[in-house]
Amino acid sequence: MNKQAFLHLHGLLAEVSEQYESRISGDLELDEYETLDTRPTSIHKSKDDHKAAMFALARDITSDMEIDSETEPVAPTAD
Repeated sequence: MNKQAFLHLHGLLAEVSEQYESRISGDLELDEYETLDTRPTSIHKSKDDHKAAMFALARDITSDMEIDSETEPVAPTAD
């Protein structure tokens, strides 16, 4: 994958995190992602920086979703 593709995918994941935050009406805990200091608009950063940021953002999003799913009641299934 080239750098442009990583920038695009990084931007899409950032949009997913924003949409999820609006869905839960709160802020995600993006500690790992924030420490990397690489945003989708950081075009001067390397491809590897964006790759690391993407994976960190994905981990932070899914970690929050796992916590959220543990606290939400599960809807009964229709048989």
